[in-house]
Amino acid sequence: MSDVSFEPSAGPVPDRRLSVIAGNKVVLALDLGTTTGWAMSLPDGGIVSGTVSFRPSRYDGGGMRYLRFRAWLDSIADDAPDIAAIHFEEVRRHLSTDAAHVHGGLLAMLTAWCEERSIAYQGVPVGTIKRFITGRGNADKAAVIDAVRACGYSPSDGNEADAIAILLWALETRGGVR
Repeated sequence: MSDVSFEPSAGPVPDRRLSVIAGNKVVLALDLGTTTGWAMSLPDGGIVSGTVSFRPSRYDGGGMRYLRFRAWLDSIADDAPDIAAIHFEEVRRHLSTDAAHVHGGLLAMLTAWCEERSIAYQGVPVGTIKRFITGRGNADKAAVIDAVRACGYSPSDGNEADAIAILLWALETRGGVR
């Protein structure tokens, strides 16, 4: 598991409107997968993001990636206890059966974890995220990465770019209300 750092990267200057939209609470966005992209708005309006790998080692049992994911969520909650909502990419079609199983397992762990802590959670359709960040609902990964970079962020890969796009959508639309 990677270390989680809450130091803002070389992104844009925090927009104080974001802290008002989030109600000075933390909003977490996730692109669930073996390499999970995450982005989080902080109470001061700053945004931090990154990726974390849940790839099992050859000696791990089948459930270890999910236990590591749960432990990672616990560490996020320890470092940012005021999580108001979690938004995640709602995938309806996977290119492989393995990817579908991994996504489903992570989603089950996430929703159970949120329920235990009374944290609101919401899936956001892939087309909605792509349309929001690029203007096209069928944009490819490169277009999403380019659009996120045009907003002033420096995602390391498509997973982090997706998470940043989900977070920006959640903050601007107040979770789809606007």
